[in-house]
Amino acid sequence: MESARIVAGVARVVRDVGLAEELAHDALVAAMEQWPRDGVPDNPGAWLAATARRRAIDVIRREQNLARKTELLDEPGAAPAADAAVGDGAAAVGDDVLALLFATCHPAVARESRVALTLRLFGGLTTDEIAHAFLVPSPTIGQRISRAKKRLAGVGPDALAVPVGDELAARLGAVLEVIYLVFNEGYAATTGVDWTRPSLCVEAMRLGRVLAALAPDEPEVHGLLALMELQASRLRARVGPSGEPVLLGDQDRARWDRVLLGRGLAALARAEADGRRGRYVLQAAIAACHARARSTDETDWAAIAALYGELAALTPSPVIELNRAVAVARAEGPEAGLAVLEPLSSEPTLAGYHLLPAVRADMLTTLGRVDEAVAEIERALDLVRTVAERELLERRKAALLGSSSAAGYDRAP
Repeated sequence: MESARIVAGVARVVRDVGLAEELAHDALVAAMEQWPRDGVPDNPGAWLAATARRRAIDVIRREQNLARKTELLDEPGAAPAADAAVGDGAAAVGDDVLALLFATCHPAVARESRVALTLRLFGGLTTDEIAHAFLVPSPTIGQRISRAKKRLAGVGPDALAVPVGDELAARLGAVLEVIYLVFNEGYAATTGVDWTRPSLCVEAMRLGRVLAALAPDEPEVHGLLALMELQASRLRARVGPSGEPVLLGDQDRARWDRVLLGRGLAALARAEADGRRGRYVLQAAIAACHARARSTDETDWAAIAALYGELAALTPSPVIELNRAVAVARAEGPEAGLAVLEPLSSEPTLAGYHLLPAVRADMLTTLGRVDEAVAEIERALDLVRTVAERELLERRKAALLGSSSAAGYDRAP
């Protein structure tokens, strides 16, 4: 939980992401050695941060001593003075973690590598989790993270400086993308036992609010914040008493967080006032359709299908098409939804995506084609990564074999 803050604070001192991660890990090892003996401190996060920072200053001092001994102190790339090592990036942005996020979204780093690195740093995702989220092999993600660190190190000590002015605005899209991906991992975990990871949602929303204050005139910033708050309003209703998934059609909407709903709708109104509808504004508008409806049946599925069509035209994606197919099936019938799904069957990036056969199973169930629906659920079971979703699919399979129908999925848009 404290990892991103600790790495961010240390990175401002050492100007090296890889080294900052190592020092944060060293602080954790020190805690594992000392806390059982001395007791857990009143503020564990502050203890870890202070320990990691002290080790960072020690590293800088060692480098300075080496530089003095070898008479290279004045060479380019020499370590900054330890007392002046902490830069003013966090002051410029208002938040340590957000400052490092802007810094690591450096244009010298390719998008794929940058996203993998920042998800590792700020989302706490493992290499396998990131790989599953992007539907690529795990070694590929490991290589991307390694390349990102090397590229940042190659830029020099200013690589982690927070950009200003036009350069900061140029990185805004990359920062929004990472915050969005961190939130999605919290809303619908890609691996593990839990159906959701609320702490990731909370951190993503916190960063979104800081960013909204930093860029008050950017509609996409408010659109992303609206999307996250509207989606997060459902978190309590998405899990049952034992942590089991509760799908959208079965949720008690009285349990939706009305404060987050109000904040999300207000943020969406602010975003739409600009007149520009980017990817996050469109997705927030989709979430708002669900938020305003009293039930699944009363949802304006035709409007949602149209919004997904607009989103697909703006940012083509097979996952967006998959979501559009669900909305089309609700608005026009399962045959129409299956027609939208048909081209996705040969989409390579969805070959390992369990939601494609799971969604097809829903539509086949509605049509009464039970044997085909069971076969699709079995395909989904071969691909699913989370324990909660596996159990959900097993229940749907059992219900189908018992001639019962199954509900649809509630995923991030």
